[in-house]
Amino acid sequence: MRLGEPAKMQSAINVTPLVDVVLVLLIIFMVMAPYMAKGPGPEIDMPATAKPPAQDEERPRIVVTLDERGELWIDDQPVAAERFGEGLRAAGDAERNSKVVLKGDARLRFGDVRQAMLAIDEAGFEGVGLIAERAGAVARGD
Repeated sequence: MRLGEPAKMQSAINVTPLVDVVLVLLIIFMVMAPYMAKGPGPEIDMPATAKPPAQDEERPRIVVTLDERGELWIDDQPVAAERFGEGLRAAGDAERNSKVVLKGDARLRFGDVRQAMLAIDEAGFEGVGLIAERAGAVARGD
């Protein structure tokens, strides 16, 4: 290099500061991740549940259906709301140990489903099973 000649530019990128910044950001996100995972709403203490016992498929089932209009059906037979308890007891007379399962239209309000569950309880059946479709399942055209 002679006096008066421009110096050659070195075009090498220094990666060390970039790596330092990325590692610091990684540590910050790792420390903050548990605090960001908390969902919306107040903090509550969720109840601990045990794995449910194996389902007894030997018991006869009574299927109660709530259609989109809120009308009740017992095993494919429409039933008036006033006579629902009687119809449910009649369907369960053959086997008093019957299991009652409830399936309802997805467009129903929760209150309608809850009223059906209370009516089943008032008819003398303990517990209600709920039938739902698995998320992402395609309906079969049976």
